[in-house]
Amino acid sequence: MLRGLIKGDNAFVPTTALRVAVRNDVDVAALLVTEQGRVRGDADIVFHGAPAHPSGAVRLSAGEDGTVWLDADLAGVEEAVTGVLVVASTEEGALRDVRGLSVEAIGPDGATVVGYEVTDAGGETAMVLAELYRRSGGWKFRAVGQGYVDGLVGLAADHGVEVPEEAQEVAPEEALPEPEETLPEPRAPRAPEALPGAFKDAAPPAQIPARVPPVPAAVPAPLPVPDWPYDHLFEPHTLEGSGNDVLAVEGLPPGPVLVDLAVQTEGHTAVWTLTPGNKEEDLLVNSTKKDWRGRLLAVVPLDGRLRLKLSAAGPWHARVLPLAAARRLTEDALESWGPEVLLHTGEATDVAFHYRGDSNFIVDSYVLTGHKDPAKLPESRYPYINEIGRRREALPVPSGTILVHVQRADGPWRARLKQPSAAVAWLRRVRD
Repeated sequence: MLRGLIKGDNAFVPTTALRVAVRNDVDVAALLVTEQGRVRGDADIVFHGAPAHPSGAVRLSAGEDGTVWLDADLAGVEEAVTGVLVVASTEEGALRDVRGLSVEAIGPDGATVVGYEVTDAGGETAMVLAELYRRSGGWKFRAVGQGYVDGLVGLAADHGVEVPEEAQEVAPEEALPEPEETLPEPRAPRAPEALPGAFKDAAPPAQIPARVPPVPAAVPAPLPVPDWPYDHLFEPHTLEGSGNDVLAVEGLPPGPVLVDLAVQTEGHTAVWTLTPGNKEEDLLVNSTKKDWRGRLLAVVPLDGRLRLKLSAAGPWHARVLPLAAARRLTEDALESWGPEVLLHTGEATDVAFHYRGDSNFIVDSYVLTGHKDPAKLPESRYPYINEIGRRREALPVPSGTILVHVQRADGPWRARLKQPSAAVAWLRRVRD
């Protein structure tokens, strides 16, 4: 027999294995809290990305018709845990837009023990619907209905979940600030740390510096990734010279391309894009490093003519490649030097960087998911990295197909994907 509670009511439930049904079409999580009302760590967050508590006492599963099931073996809950909070949240819209939002505890015999229907939800996007808690040697169910207009971040902070800054949600319509770029004063050049790898088909190291990674000798195959708008492929174009020059290639498909560049120098290296009127436009490289190398991201205009102005005090070697030659990010460490273009496909995560240079390190990214124009790049997204000197930084990236652009880096660096903490994964709604 259903015992319908109103907000604030509570009732005893049997200390047994209960099934808790949460309706209707909301994201559901459970927080296992101590008597202070706080989790002990990330392991006490049960959500779709981590659907089972390490104790095995609380499990989450999806049902039909928008119902989510939370199985709670109350007899098996650790003694240090005094309460299990049932949390609901929306990814879009507010909870007032959810029809039939309710939570219902069902016993082993399939009969409903107690239930609570939310009738007063407002603009909140997250809510503690109910709580199973210890009382007088047994367990009770409380209809809580406490909402949070600041969403999961506010709810998480109230219950002891450590919320990293990168987990804070950014509204899609928020204006993206332009990164401020501060270039250090020129200093005496020094040789960078040696890294393996070299240009294929390039001149010997005595003439042209090594390049990391090796450049593919043939046209790359189309990328088997979702939402990839840049299927135009072409044979790599090789350019060589010495000193100041204009890198010019005609007949390219319009859109973003990669430009591998290595310069043997002990002086200044700079690269600008050129307008159709041959005026300097975007400064892509500004370095005093010895034997500079990097992989630049450039956009070929609609006329198919790529033109870059190069200022170089020494011999140089360049190759123009399709964007499909971008290196893939994985959880394995990826070593490189200088600017680079990387590709991430998959769930939301963080890209961990270890930069060992002493000047600017600037990284931004582009969301390719949903982008349809092969002749353009989408707007770069916030957040970005803009720091100076040796450091470790992490760039959060959303799920989908993401281009990660190391825009400035005068030195060696390492990058890898790192698994987000349970707290970050929950707040970003990462699925298992």
